[in-house]
Amino acid sequence: MARLNPVPISAVVLGVAGLIPFLGFAALAVTGSDGGIGGFGFSPRTMLSAYGAVVASFLGGIRWGAAAARNGGNGDYLVAIIPSLVAWAALAAPAPWDLRVLGVLVLAWGLIDQDLPRRGLVPRWLGRLRLVLSGVAGMSLLVAA
Repeated sequence: MARLNPVPISAVVLGVAGLIPFLGFAALAVTGSDGGIGGFGFSPRTMLSAYGAVVASFLGGIRWGAAAARNGGNGDYLVAIIPSLVAWAALAAPAPWDLRVLGVLVLAWGLIDQDLPRRGLVPRWLGRLRLVLSGVAGMSLLVAA
């Protein structure tokens, strides 16, 4: 059974802060503005794609860590590497497929990981928080695609 713990305020604050690059770079990509980063050789779309891939890899790490901490099965370790592999492949995909793949991956992973609180591998609050954060991040990627 999943543990009932209060949501740590740091998890909420840092989780929401992690959405700022998704929302900011997506807004810049949609409006066609470079937000001043073009002078450094970056485009908002490229930055969004790279950030999305990094975050997708982090999501796999959540499952890996939960499996290690709570004696998850071998399948958890195998499933944990999927986001990194898919995100890596997405970086090689042409636009708009890179952001589409990353958006679907992030959205889907918020749902896939809902088994972790049900199995007691993470606290319930983490499942709820993940749904919100993955929803905003995934939609940002898809809107910018």
